[in-house]
Amino acid sequence: MDIRLMGLDNPLFHTLHHMMDLAADDSDKSNNVPSRNYVRDAKAMAATPADIKEYQNSYIFIIDMPGLKSSDIKVQLEEDNVLIISGERKREEEKSEGAKYVRMERRFGKFMRKFVLPENANTNAISAVCQDGVLTVTVEKLPPPEPKKPKTIEVKIA
Repeated sequence: MDIRLMGLDNPLFHTLHHMMDLAADDSDKSNNVPSRNYVRDAKAMAATPADIKEYQNSYIFIIDMPGLKSSDIKVQLEEDNVLIISGERKREEEKSEGAKYVRMERRFGKFMRKFVLPENANTNAISAVCQDGVLTVTVEKLPPPEPKKPKTIEVKIA
């Protein structure tokens, strides 16, 4: 059954499913253990929710990034069609002696999302703006191709 039909179309569920598949194959455990980097990246992707809107002329990616400066956020294009949004939220430095956390719920650490852009995305026209803790990445669409007109070939008399 397709996990999207069950409402589980989430990077975390995809990662868990993949890791369960790896654990189920006991033939050679040393080769099937996910790397530390893979697990870290999977956690970073699962903890970075995004909204994606499609307009007539563009795609808009919206990600909440409270408390981050633009220097903490990286927007890249990889392999000509993979949009990568990443960065790191660092833990605040302790400023007063004797203070200790009673509760710590705000997430810190690395975050990342990867999006495969559709064929009509203009990868030369991508912009990113972070305002009030919300990152908005705009990817313009390429204009639709012109319909091909029939070409008339002159018929010569031999």
